[in-house]
Amino acid sequence: MSPASTEADVLAEVAWVLMIGGFAVLAATMGVLALALRRGRRPVPPRWWIVGGAVVPAALLAALAVYSQVRTAGLDVPPPPGALVVAVTGRSWWWHVQYRDPDGRPVTTANELRLPAGRPVHLALMSDDVIHSFWVPALGGKMDLVPGRINRLVVTPHTPGTYRGACAEFCGEQHAKMALHVVVLPPAEFDRWLAAQAEPAGAPRTDSARHGQQRFTDLGCAQCHTVRGHAEGGNAGPDLTHVAGRLHLGAGTVENDGRALADWIVRVQQLKPGARMPAGHHLPASDLAALGAYLAERE
Repeated sequence: MSPASTEADVLAEVAWVLMIGGFAVLAATMGVLALALRRGRRPVPPRWWIVGGAVVPAALLAALAVYSQVRTAGLDVPPPPGALVVAVTGRSWWWHVQYRDPDGRPVTTANELRLPAGRPVHLALMSDDVIHSFWVPALGGKMDLVPGRINRLVVTPHTPGTYRGACAEFCGEQHAKMALHVVVLPPAEFDRWLAAQAEPAGAPRTDSARHGQQRFTDLGCAQCHTVRGHAEGGNAGPDLTHVAGRLHLGAGTVENDGRALADWIVRVQQLKPGARMPAGHHLPASDLAALGAYLAERE
């Protein structure tokens, strides 16, 4: 009920009108019932039952049905020219997100959408495994992600802020921990963010981070995760090129503060049981510290 996009504004308006109209139907019906229950009065004439119990509700409900169809008719239309296209793929249990920068380079991130305020966004929704569902209440609309097809959702965010979404279709063991945060930015700030995301990872700045980069490769992390410019090709898990700049880890499971990266490596199966990533609790403390230092530089 706190819309942050043009489409959500329409849906919120329709919701309020339907609630008020539903209350009017209830009030008319209960009014006739109250008359019937009053003592010492003549029976309610049949015409009042017909009017209050059938004609008024039918007329109001028909009007509400026509209004809702007309008011929402413009929501399912092709995206306008110049819309930002973002591909969102649901996986068990995280979100793969891909943009293209103005030069046409793919920009990959995970579990977080950043969108420009005031610009239409065409979300191309897909799934790699089971049926998921994209739902960010503040932006309006809910759309299934179905294996083998691409569904479309157009949103035009207008209010900068951070909005929480989720998978709205039961998809397995960690369905409840498959959140998606959407950060709406002013247009200039979004352009800077997208340009930065298109850049490969910078060289490690400390000895510990350099050791962590080596251990990242030696331990096989690169088989599932890509760090562009360092280790490319792994796509079974989220792209980690700029992981330190994200608000959360594990699709909203934990906040991404300074200690979360190393903690996630150690306790992933405690924090998100059934996740495809094995826990690293067997690793020496020096390796964990180095991996944490390396990933913390990936901003």
